[in-house]
Amino acid sequence: MEERDGRRVGLGGYLAGAGAARVGEEMAGPALVLAGLAATGSAAAASALPAGLAAASVVGGPLVGAVLDRSRRPGRALAGVLAGYAAGVAAVAAALGWAPLPVAVAVAVGAGLLGPAVAGGWSSQLGRAVGASRLARASALDAITFGVAGLAGPALVGLVAAAAGAGGAVALAVLLLAAAVPFAWALPGRESTAGDASRGRRPVRPAGGKGIGGAADAGGRPSAGREAPSGVRTGEADGAERPAPAGPLAGAAALFRGRELARATAVTTFSAAQEGMLLVCWPLLGAALLGGAEQGVLMMALAAAASLAANAALARRPLPVRPGTVLWTSSALLACAVLLAASAAGGWALAAAALLVGLAQGPQLTALFRIRNRWSDERVRGSVFTTGASLKITAFAAGAALAGPLAARSLTGALLAAACLELLALAAFVLITLVLPGGAADGHPDRTAPGSGAAPARER
Repeated sequence: MEERDGRRVGLGGYLAGAGAARVGEEMAGPALVLAGLAATGSAAAASALPAGLAAASVVGGPLVGAVLDRSRRPGRALAGVLAGYAAGVAAVAAALGWAPLPVAVAVAVGAGLLGPAVAGGWSSQLGRAVGASRLARASALDAITFGVAGLAGPALVGLVAAAAGAGGAVALAVLLLAAAVPFAWALPGRESTAGDASRGRRPVRPAGGKGIGGAADAGGRPSAGREAPSGVRTGEADGAERPAPAGPLAGAAALFRGRELARATAVTTFSAAQEGMLLVCWPLLGAALLGGAEQGVLMMALAAAASLAANAALARRPLPVRPGTVLWTSSALLACAVLLAASAAGGWALAAAALLVGLAQGPQLTALFRIRNRWSDERVRGSVFTTGASLKITAFAAGAALAGPLAARSLTGALLAAACLELLALAAFVLITLVLPGGAADGHPDRTAPGSGAAPARER
């Protein structure tokens, strides 16, 4: 994958596979709800199916990540997990026709264990597919696939279900998930991560034996890792390969080990909880200010469109600032947006708040992908992405659960609580910056030197 043309094919294939898988996943939840309604006639019973998928992903993230990290060809492991997930979704729909509902829910839980492959599993392979020089643009394009899937998935379910029934919607979701399998299979393996390594040569290391760019960390210790020429982090330190982290919790530990990863994890987890609270509050805001809850859902669509537009702009021209700067700026904008929604007295102010939410969420997701690809150890990158995805799913669900009772008492109070979550994200960013050391131990780009495998200035 070192050749320019190969990388172009790698990015195109990556986006095609990730996009198909993510649209299929966004279709799977609503399609199973419709299938459950058709089979049982009970909304409560039908909602248990997507709930089973989502709940299991909390446990499945570390497990899927460990599988990817232990594989020499993680793309092929990802293909197997995706095939299993597609088969699981199909099995849930099939079970509705002949088995009691608890059996179908149990099958959904089993399939949900593989769900994190669609989000974190794909994104963990991005750096390997494109290389460091194109990572900023590729991260923005990767983030766009989430926005497109979030808009297209439910719309496709509605259209297909109207034409071919709930079974047709489930079938299309399964087909899209299955269509991603060959693209995952074709992703490069670990031997393609660095050009020198793939040609049998030892990667060039800077003189001085002090990690990236010959710099030591604040305590004078060598860097705990290095960057290969592709820009990915590996585990070599002082000429010796460190033992590979083992177990499904290795990724969880890595998420909080270095300053860059810890800040990204903390900020985006708080933001995911805030997003879950807004999911509940938007329809209520629509009912209170616009004459109907469905108008509030349109504000959600407006925010999603703004997020897509922001990431499309970043794909064309990445911001000339560090991803960490984008993180805290996005949290500040989200806090302002939620406060604007809380104080809105009419539709225009509410629309402005929705636009601001989208303009902040899109770049934040892009920055998260860049940070995880640039600063995570290459050998636990799968676990970092899938465990991080599980944390965000859990935080989102917790935020939604918290918003319900709060909004029942006071909608303004619920929105103020959501804004406080973003203030906590900012506080966590500052605290981690003060407590955890940065610099070479984190592989910080400004401490790198030519030949050390650092990304060029435009990637920073």
